[in-house]
Amino acid sequence: MTLRLAFDVYGTLVDPMGMADLLTQDAGEQAEAVSSLWREKQLEFSFRKGLMRAYEDFGACTRQALRYAMATHKLDLTSDREDQLMAAYLSLPAFDDALPALQALKGSYPLFAFSNGSYPALEKVLGHNHLLDQFEGLVSVDDIKSFKPDPAVYAYARRATGAWDEPLCLVSSNAWDVIGARAAGLMAIWVKRDAGKVFEDWGIKPSAVINSLSELPETLKSL
Repeated sequence: MTLRLAFDVYGTLVDPMGMADLLTQDAGEQAEAVSSLWREKQLEFSFRKGLMRAYEDFGACTRQALRYAMATHKLDLTSDREDQLMAAYLSLPAFDDALPALQALKGSYPLFAFSNGSYPALEKVLGHNHLLDQFEGLVSVDDIKSFKPDPAVYAYARRATGAWDEPLCLVSSNAWDVIGARAAGLMAIWVKRDAGKVFEDWGIKPSAVINSLSELPETLKSL
């Protein structure tokens, strides 16, 4: 039986909060708060669109969330500056542990990037950080027009990675993603990047918890 690994991208391999520095130009001391709300609403909007069966790709959710975050803080953006920030989102920085971990795992496991993002966005952000070549393939929810944590998305990931009846393990820093994957029958490892984060008590546990992707190769041996 071949264990396949499906890596979440945003928040796991690349850091959405990397936008905070760029937002200083637009939001000053509120930049970090704007960046945090931007990310929160990006996810919320995708969840809601999935439930409403009113799919728009993740880029649309990201743009709408940016507008919301700025408006909430009573800040203005020109359309040109909005476009600049959206373009910068395609060059989010990778976490320091991402590339070394993928390099350590490549050849031992089939590796896939599995994301709410569209293929062009994934190719851009992963390529920018030299991560793209580490993967055997990309899996985007855009293929089925829904978003994680829809069970259909995880079922699609099983098919798209060729797992079928073989084990597929999600690696994600997003607890809601881990819960969604586990509920859909996948293995799932939670990357607890923030020591203060609490895993929601839904009676669904991750297959393992790690603090850094550097711990992943050794953790996989014990699953």
